[in-house]
Amino acid sequence: MANIKISDLYDLSHTAAKEHLAKHTYPWEALADIKDIILEIGNTLDPELYEKRDEDIWISKSAKIYPNNYIAGPCIIGHNTEVRPGAFIRGSALVGDNCVVGNSTELKNVILFDNVQVPHYNYVGDSILGYKSHMGAGSITSNVKSDKTLVVIKTQDKSEEFRTERKKVGAFLGDFVEIGCGSVLNPGTIIGRDSSVYPLSSVRGIVPAGSIYKSKSEIAERI
Repeated sequence: MANIKISDLYDLSHTAAKEHLAKHTYPWEALADIKDIILEIGNTLDPELYEKRDEDIWISKSAKIYPNNYIAGPCIIGHNTEVRPGAFIRGSALVGDNCVVGNSTELKNVILFDNVQVPHYNYVGDSILGYKSHMGAGSITSNVKSDKTLVVIKTQDKSEEFRTERKKVGAFLGDFVEIGCGSVLNPGTIIGRDSSVYPLSSVRGIVPAGSIYKSKSEIAERI
């Protein structure tokens, strides 16, 4: 049985969205709620700790926001997070504490748990990235199939499948996941906790927890 429930992938103590995510079983079920989650949380934040900028944008006063980036609401940026030059946050982005949103990185409809790094040329859309997950330079989430049909998530051996009933689904990275440089995570990819993906990989489906993804035909157990 594929271990892809929210409770399998994430330690919810590392996100401000913990109460909201706990209401769902599977991570893709939360994608439709991200905008509302941000608005609800944002309106409860302490103005002594967060500055409200423009409409529905809350930025921690300890965050470092470099010049020459774009941030659209609704958005929350947590404590001690860096948003570097050239970042493009398109909205509906909940970015946790101690994160890095790097140069030329684009975010849309995402939850980034605390200590997530998307530091160089990344696209992350309709996705949830777990605690201390890291995407290497140039790695992206692809969130729409080429034929525009609804995303179905399958195990590597195709013995199980899960219908998301959504056209836009990116990737779900469990806690402590490492994605190698230049990799593409195809729509509906799920990477289990404590797993790594080799650089220049094209990944689809479910990668079990504690794995090293070398290719579709070679997924090794982490020792």
